[in-house]
Amino acid sequence: MRNIVLLTIEMCKQLDFGFFFCYNICKSIGRFFMETTYLKRKIDDFLVKWKGDENRKPLIVKGCRQIGKTESIRHFAKIAGYESFIEINFVKDEKYKKITVDGYTASAIVKNISLLDPSKKFIDGKTLIFFDEITEFPDIATSLKFFKEDGRFDVICSGSMLGVNYKKIESNSVGYKTDYEMYSMDFEEFLWAKGYNDNTVKDMLSHMKTFTPFNDLEMSVYHGIFLDYVVLGGMPAVVKDYIEKGTFEGSLDTQHQLIADYKEDIRKYAQGVDQTRILNVFNSIASQLAKENKKFQISKIDKDARFRDYRGCAEWLVDAGIVNVCYCLSDVELPLSGNCDTDKFKLYFCDTGLLVSLLDEESQEDLRANKNLGVYKGALYENIVGEALVKAGYKLYYYKKENATLEEDFFIRSADNLIPVEVKAKGGRSKSLRTLISSEKYPDIAYGFKLSANNIGYSEQIYTFPYFCAFLLKRFMKTFVPINE
Repeated sequence: MRNIVLLTIEMCKQLDFGFFFCYNICKSIGRFFMETTYLKRKIDDFLVKWKGDENRKPLIVKGCRQIGKTESIRHFAKIAGYESFIEINFVKDEKYKKITVDGYTASAIVKNISLLDPSKKFIDGKTLIFFDEITEFPDIATSLKFFKEDGRFDVICSGSMLGVNYKKIESNSVGYKTDYEMYSMDFEEFLWAKGYNDNTVKDMLSHMKTFTPFNDLEMSVYHGIFLDYVVLGGMPAVVKDYIEKGTFEGSLDTQHQLIADYKEDIRKYAQGVDQTRILNVFNSIASQLAKENKKFQISKIDKDARFRDYRGCAEWLVDAGIVNVCYCLSDVELPLSGNCDTDKFKLYFCDTGLLVSLLDEESQEDLRANKNLGVYKGALYENIVGEALVKAGYKLYYYKKENATLEEDFFIRSADNLIPVEVKAKGGRSKSLRTLISSEKYPDIAYGFKLSANNIGYSEQIYTFPYFCAFLLKRFMKTFVPINE
C-alpha cells in the first residue's frame, strides 16, 4: 500500500493538485485498504477442504467474539465460487428469527427468507447460506438436519458465546453438522500477517527436528516479532492496525474495548446471581496470575467467598471462549484427563494481548518500551505457552505437590510418555523438571521440554526451545524420536 500512496503523491505533483486534495485521496486509499485487506487464517484451508467434501454437513464455527469468524467466512464465500451468498445476522436483523414459523425444513426457511427479502437469490448447488450470531437464535440449529437432507444449499453457522448455549444447539443438530473451533491469531498467523510465508515456518520446524540452533540473526528477528505478538495478542482488529501503522498506536484502546465487550457479554448471557460472580472471577484473573502461587483461589476474590457458591463460574468463562483452564494433576501419571483434580486449576486468558492490556501502568510501560516479559512474576510466560498449546489442540494440565517445591507448568503426552513442559524466563537449573525425569516415582516420564528465551539445545533428556517455537510443538511431536543417551 505504501508504494501506491507514494505513486499517488507523485501523480498529484505532476498534475499540480493541492496538498489537501492529495491528502484526502491518500486517506481514502488507506481507508479502502484497511477495509479490504484480509489477514490469512488457518480456517481458510479448512473451509476449502470442507467445500471439497461431497458429503459435507452444515458447519458451525465456534469461538469468542472478535477473532475473525465472520470475516473469514465472508472471504471464503468470495473465493469459493458461489453464485449467491445469503448472510443472515440474528443480532442486526431480528426479523429473521421468524423464518422458522412454518417449520424447520429447508424449503420453508428459504421461502420465508425470500418473503422478507426477495433480492436474496437461492440457486441450487451454488448458494452459501450464512447464519451469523446464532447464539441469539439457537433454534435455527434444528434446521441443519433438514438442510443436510435437502442437499441443495451449503450452510455455515457462527456466533460469539456459542459455548454457553451449545447444549441446546448440539441436541437440535447432533449428527447433522460439523464443528470447527476458531481462536484468535496464533504466532504462525501473525507471521503471515507480517509477510512471511510457509517456508519460514517449515524452516523453524526443521531447526527443531534436527536440534539445530538458530543463528544470531534468526534469533534476533524471530524473538523481536514474537515480543510484538505478545504485546498485541492475536485479535485481528489489533493486528490489522499494527500492520497498517507499523506501531502499537491505538492497540491498547482496542484491547480495552474488547475487555469491555467481554464483560458486556457476561452481563447479557449469564443468568441471575451468577452474572456478578462470573464477573468477579473474570476481574480477578490478572491479579491472581501476578502471584507466586498462580492457582486460582476463590478466597482471593472476597474473604467471605465460598467455593461452592462460585462452582461453575470458571467453567462458564471457559465455555464462552474467554479463558483457558489448566487443571492440577492428582498424580504425575497417565492418563491426563482421568487424573486431574477439577477443583484445583489456573486460569489463563485466551489471548495474551488481553492480559497485557490489564497490567498496571508501570508494567505496561516496562513491557511496551523495554520488552520485559518478566513482569507479573512469569504470568506472561505461562499465559503465552498455555495459549499456544491450546491453539495447537492440547488441553492444559499442571502439577504442584502439596507441602513441597516440586511443581511443573504444563504436561503433554505422546503415545507412550507423559512429557513435562517447563516455562523459564531465561535459563536456570530446572530442578523440578530434572526430578520428574530422573526419579523412579514417575515411570511415565522419560524426557521433558523447556521453553525459554534461549536457543535450541539438549542436555540430560531436556530439550530446550525458544518461546516462539511453542506453536510448533504438536507438529514437532508427530515425528519426534527421543535421543538415546
